[in-house]
Amino acid sequence: MLINLAGWRQRPSYLTAMAYELCSVISENYSGLADGKRLLFLSLETGFRHLDPKNSQISTKLVHTVHHERMVDVVFEGEDAEVIADLLHAWTSHSDSHKPSTSLNMCARHLVGLRLSSRRLRRLTIRAVGSIGYRGFERVGLEGFFKLLDRLQVGVGDIHSGKDWATLLLDTIKSSTGIQNLPHPYWDVLAELSVLEPQLLEGIAWSPHIMASLEGDKEWGRLECWMGVVWIVWPPETGSTTEEFVRSVMLSLFRERPGAILKLEQCVGQWSVKHGKAVPKTFQQICEQAGPEPTRPALATPYVSIDHPHRVPNLMRMCV
Repeated sequence: MLINLAGWRQRPSYLTAMAYELCSVISENYSGLADGKRLLFLSLETGFRHLDPKNSQISTKLVHTVHHERMVDVVFEGEDAEVIADLLHAWTSHSDSHKPSTSLNMCARHLVGLRLSSRRLRRLTIRAVGSIGYRGFERVGLEGFFKLLDRLQVGVGDIHSGKDWATLLLDTIKSSTGIQNLPHPYWDVLAELSVLEPQLLEGIAWSPHIMASLEGDKEWGRLECWMGVVWIVWPPETGSTTEEFVRSVMLSLFRERPGAILKLEQCVGQWSVKHGKAVPKTFQQICEQAGPEPTRPALATPYVSIDHPHRVPNLMRMCV
């Protein structure tokens, strides 16, 4: 029966819920089933293989049980990319009646060594990593986590939940290990997210030690990206000690990388045009203090594409 159901091209939504419930029954009785692994894999395929991996919302309610947790080792040890993707889809999906599974963290130790052998698996792994978050991977070993990020090569266009990934990246950067090991392109991703959806970072406290650490380690590429985030999300108050600290670090950055002036102006300018916000006067003054560049366009220039105002052009590629 499962083989026939898995072959249906048009599957009703209730079939996903039924197949997932069957996964629980199979897992509960797994040791007594002669063909439990095959039955489990067919059930996952029947319930989730046909769903769009770009969409985490489904139209049916999934009931997560403790028995479902037994699937983790069986599925990952089977090394079937599509079955692993089925499981990740099941546990990262949500509906009006249910949330993603809290058991997803159990996948972290398997994901760090996962071979991304299909586009579908990569997309669902990106979604799972965002949901698990930095703390979930911290418990299983950060060396594998950073290697996984290298393999995933995540861009803003790959991210389904900007809030999840903004939180993950900030949590990573705030840690002593993360600030040193987070691959350069992910600092770019955080800067792009702050331009596109600055509200994702609202309510998160600013950490001055990040700027100080990046300056002290002469990580000018990372500092370039981080400075854009600071001015968009946590612009310092005029005349404050924070403003003087930011000014000092920015001027150090501009002395080492004069091209950072243009790139930061582009970053803050894109945010300004997209969200109808004024560019902070202090930011403009610091850029002018660093020295005018004849080829540098005025900050009033609309940096966001007129034809595609929702897109941020590749000028945001700052960490080079």
